Amino acid sequence: MRDGGRVAAAIEVLDAVMNRHQPVKDALRDWGKANRYAGSKDRAWISGLVLDALRRRASLRDAMADDTPRSLVLGAYHVAWGVSVEEIEAAFADDEHAPEPPTPAERGGFLRAAQGGDKPIHVAAEAPEWLEGSLRRAYGEDATAEGFAMAGRAPVDLRVNALKSEPERALAAVQAKIKSAVTGEFCLDHIRIPETDPRAKAPGAEAIPAYGKGWVEVQDLGSQLAALAAGDIKARQVLDYCAGAGGKTLALSALMENSGQLYAWDYDGRRLKAIWPRLKRAGARNVQVRDGKEVETLFDLEASMDCVFIDAPCSGSGTWRRRPDSKWRLKPEALKRRMAEQDEVLSKAQAYVKPGGRLVYVTCSILPDENEDRVAAFLDAFQGFTPVPASMAMAASGRLAEGAQERLANLEARFGAIQLTPARTGTDGFYVCVLETRASEG
Repeated sequence: MRDGGRVAAAIEVLDAVMNRHQPVKDALRDWGKANRYAGSKDRAWISGLVLDALRRRASLRDAMADDTPRSLVLGAYHVAWGVSVEEIEAAFADDEHAPEPPTPAERGGFLRAAQGGDKPIHVAAEAPEWLEGSLRRAYGEDATAEGFAMAGRAPVDLRVNALKSEPERALAAVQAKIKSAVTGEFCLDHIRIPETDPRAKAPGAEAIPAYGKGWVEVQDLGSQLAALAAGDIKARQVLDYCAGAGGKTLALSALMENSGQLYAWDYDGRRLKAIWPRLKRAGARNVQVRDGKEVETLFDLEASMDCVFIDAPCSGSGTWRRRPDSKWRLKPEALKRRMAEQDEVLSKAQAYVKPGGRLVYVTCSILPDENEDRVAAFLDAFQGFTPVPASMAMAASGRLAEGAQERLANLEARFGAIQLTPARTGTDGFYVCVLETRASEG
């Protein structure tokens, strides 16, 4: 396909996302099925443009004075990808499948985008307007920079599986396939594959032999750091509450070195289906998988866990780089429902922590409504818990890189919690808070 036809395809896909309310992945899949002549490079190019149009939707809408799929795609092609008006017109003129050339109004939008100038926070931060207050409350003067960083492209992060390999060996195996892979700065077990040109096909982890062998798992660095907050859990009893597909379950099992007992629970057994092949590939043998009604499946664990790890249901705002369509689908009512679910999860999960045990509360959210507000409400209701600095808990795992604890300690805020973000740590947005109970006397 030529670039003009690819731009037209991106407009078609974005129309399905915005007007037929399809998730981006579904819209791209359906377009690919209907246009089988398009190769993998074409689909990657189209996907990259659609995602960048969604990532930059607020500023593009402001500059173009329009919010149609065509305006957003053309704006992203010119502004985010740096293709000049002359290049756009040349590409469109030479391709019968291309859209109509930019109109005078669209040219004016290009000029306004180039001029920049002062913009409202939600526009400069590429965020929904109704979330501006939350961003200001969380990040103050840095709200714009934090939001804009969430509109960037994300790298591919891998976690070295200590049950099957060592960092140096795994890195060499990954670099044999992807030369750009590097060791991370925060975790000893972190390998990063830097973000690629949006026009190119990103390297797939599944194609790396080390992945098939179980030496590495795909896991964002923020998620890896969150798992480390469980601390030194070797030979301990650990409950992964809301385990889902099991990404953090695998990380916890590796920290435990297959010792002790790790319970992976989720109320929805369908979410746990993906965990079984992952456990086998990773060589995790200390995991009991449980699903179904909590009262029937976890009754025997009450007040007996050294660590209860909660990966709470949330807005997913911390993953906006990877799923920018979700940014614009989030509504106030949905956020309120998530907050109620988080309160319920905390209230129920605390019952499994034994005296002297630890509760780790994690969300993939950048919003204080889901993070410190929920912890504050929990501590008001359950006064037997005391906050612990998250950086100290992470350091106790023994898997932080040199100097990482000090860097993370500088990020600690209320309750000793850490808010990870693309701007601060080069990660997805994760909130990590650690709470402990007093040991029983005698």
